[in-house]
Amino acid sequence: MTGDLTGGAPVHQRIVVTGPAVRSDLGEHGRVPRQRDAVGTGCLALLLAVGTDTHPFERLVRWLEEWHGDAAADVRLTVQHGHTRSPALPGAVPFLRHDALQAALADADLVVCHGGPATILEARRHGRLPIVVPRDPARGEHVDDHQQLFARRLGAAGLVALCESREALRDALAAGLADPARYTVAADPGAQAAQRAAVARVGQIVDDLVAAASRRRPWWRAWARPGDGVVPGGASGAVSGAGRDHGAGRGR
Repeated sequence: MTGDLTGGAPVHQRIVVTGPAVRSDLGEHGRVPRQRDAVGTGCLALLLAVGTDTHPFERLVRWLEEWHGDAAADVRLTVQHGHTRSPALPGAVPFLRHDALQAALADADLVVCHGGPATILEARRHGRLPIVVPRDPARGEHVDDHQQLFARRLGAAGLVALCESREALRDALAAGLADPARYTVAADPGAQAAQRAAVARVGQIVDDLVAAASRRRPWWRAWARPGDGVVPGGASGAVSGAGRDHGAGRGR
């Protein structure tokens, strides 16, 4: 929960949203490349942020690629694609340093992101109602469904624009292009302490949700090799299968 754009990369490639960091793959200053021909043209700025969870988020990146073909003349992109393959889009960069992320959020008219709590809270802190596509564990996009549970709760409360299908995302982006003010909320750039407290609280909520889900469906089962019976010493031949680590990558 220290930040959405940190995590599973090697140490020399990691960043921490709550403090300074160094990225070797962003150029000399670690800033997102700007599309110079779009600056000053009045185009809307769109930020896509998928975080740094080690699971690729191919679905969201592909949806944006497909949509961009129709809207390229109207939008200036910053695409933080993380561990997903580099898309055929302008403004694409694997990761953002803390200062570059803050600048991109401040500059963006529209923010599209995964369901990471810290990314969502940062977007709202910068006065943006984020368009959220939560990662789906059934598609191999995360280790569990906490992003879906969290994003659906926020969507029901009107705190995010929840999009769980390609059509919903296209509709949200079309609405944003027509009227960017629809995705503006009251900003509070000075509320750093409140933001950190909110992130901590969200982490506890996510932990509770995942724990409840674990009680509903066991994540391990006993198994035995065919023909196993009693092993020397009288112990049973059945052993417990190793389950997945629900904590790995949570909150990114």
